[in-house]
Amino acid sequence: MDYEQRRKRKRIYRPYSRAQFLSLRSLILCLSFLVFLLFFSSDRFPIRNVSFHPVLSVPSFSILSKSSFQDSFHGKLRLPLRVEDRVLFPDHLLLLVSGKIDQADKLDCVYYKVLNDYSEIVEESKDEDIVHQGVLSIDEYDGFRTIVRCPIPHRNYSAAVALRRRGDGVDYTWSLSNQTVHSWDRMVYEAAFDGKTAVVFAKGLNLRPHKESDPTQFRCQFGLGNWDKDEGFVLMTEAVAAAQEVVMCSLPRSIRSNLDKAQGIRVTVVHAGESDVEHEPMPSAAGIHNYRSYQNRRNQKRHKENVPMPSVAKLYNSKPYQKKRKQGKYELCACTMLWNQAPALREWIMYHAWLGVERWFIYDNNSDDGIQEVTEELDFQDYNVSRHTWPWIKTQEAGFSHCALRARNECKWVGFFDVDEFYYFPRHHRRGLLGQNLLRSLVANYSSSRTIAEIRTTCHSFGPSGLSSPPSQGVTVGYTCRLQSPERHKSIVRPDLLNGTLLNVVHHFQLRKGFRYLNVPESYIIINHYKYQVWETFRAKFFRRVATYVVDWQENQNQGSKDRAPGLGTEAVEPPNWRLQFCEVWDTGLRDFVLANLADPTGGLPWEKALL
Repeated sequence: MDYEQRRKRKRIYRPYSRAQFLSLRSLILCLSFLVFLLFFSSDRFPIRNVSFHPVLSVPSFSILSKSSFQDSFHGKLRLPLRVEDRVLFPDHLLLLVSGKIDQADKLDCVYYKVLNDYSEIVEESKDEDIVHQGVLSIDEYDGFRTIVRCPIPHRNYSAAVALRRRGDGVDYTWSLSNQTVHSWDRMVYEAAFDGKTAVVFAKGLNLRPHKESDPTQFRCQFGLGNWDKDEGFVLMTEAVAAAQEVVMCSLPRSIRSNLDKAQGIRVTVVHAGESDVEHEPMPSAAGIHNYRSYQNRRNQKRHKENVPMPSVAKLYNSKPYQKKRKQGKYELCACTMLWNQAPALREWIMYHAWLGVERWFIYDNNSDDGIQEVTEELDFQDYNVSRHTWPWIKTQEAGFSHCALRARNECKWVGFFDVDEFYYFPRHHRRGLLGQNLLRSLVANYSSSRTIAEIRTTCHSFGPSGLSSPPSQGVTVGYTCRLQSPERHKSIVRPDLLNGTLLNVVHHFQLRKGFRYLNVPESYIIINHYKYQVWETFRAKFFRRVATYVVDWQENQNQGSKDRAPGLGTEAVEPPNWRLQFCEVWDTGLRDFVLANLADPTGGLPWEKALL
């Protein structure tokens, strides 16, 4: 290749004006001096990893993105967006970006053409070699990073996507020194503190579902910097527990003794004894379509044992972000994971808040239907709702483990159930008794129990009930015909009494030794599961199932599973007479219960009224 072609692949920054350059340089020098003072005053660690003191790790450019500096430079100087990591999903590319991004910013994903079959990108090239597409969505992530979702790259374009602000006179495309794109098949994606341990969530470990695994096969690696380039500091500790996608490791002593300063520590999992190359991250320039050279290099390379898994997970001390409650823990909280179910949230939250739920953890699995606005409005009206961005597809069990860990310091009891499931007290309704706070009163009776750590409730599945369009007053009033026999159960648990692995199978958790669950009789409490709704709503289930060990419905596997609708194939085609199916027993109990207790004089229900 001649000199001109090689030169094009070198990064060439477009220079700022002289005034902008001097202003930026002075500011960076001042901030660098402040960071130096912080290191000096905090007894920072030496050059080698003899001791490790976690610090507030702030990228040099993300410091300048704080609001105080944004105000100073608004309209004058805007700094590049720093892409820390990229993860390739089947239907989109996820970018983890340092700092916060103004939701008002119009961002473009920048795609670079792949040069032949090599892992090289033509960066400084003709316009036709660079493609700009608007981002799919932007989400706050962990308080320190932002999630940006981009469309899948076109053929022959790299997945090492950069970002730029639309309409700016200066090209802010970030340097592509980090061109790695992680494959979702195998990687560490999330991590959290739990006292003296780190809870690490990993995809691709292939541990047995619903079973504990041998923790001696795993270790955790902690550090700062870019491990792919042998940068930063690294410490290793032994795993103390492992199950499904969760590995728990002891924290290094230096981190454990400085938790208030432990921010931005990268963590991954090492599977002892592995020597294959399956955990090599996918180089970005291989893109999605040009796998040949990538696979050839993998086949020729043999990793030594104990190579860490690729990771985008970082540990942050989240105490400043936890909601404080002077009166102690909430008696009853609820947690759910959902995708594009914003229209159902108001009825589900308002009804169960009336039954006594005091705190809500909503794990949003890549919704794009305006769920953030709905949760913010509900929280504004004191429903105490938190939306947690959970971008990791098919990880419901891990998400529930994460939620149980998060709720432990705030809640005595946590219910894990879906937004189409509603608790109902038939005995109280038949006797004409008031229903407010019934659910909270039920669990409070066992808050001091020395043996009961879980309350299980049976579910009845309801069908479309003859309807062809979503019921205007909500599912509790509109769907009134169900199957005869109950299906499965859902649980409310005491998060401080769960097994140390946080092992769960969606419907219930494994409990700490010495504790058991309680099955409440159907005559006292039941869950109405509005599983088979009108086709317009139901067909969304074909897109993707959130549970880890449940096959997506487009796949021709396990068609007899209870997770699937009986008689349906692998395509979202409405069967004949769908509106009349799954109807064996007419049951108007919850409908009558809701109208008797929550309807206003005109028959209107709280969730029908527009929020202010």
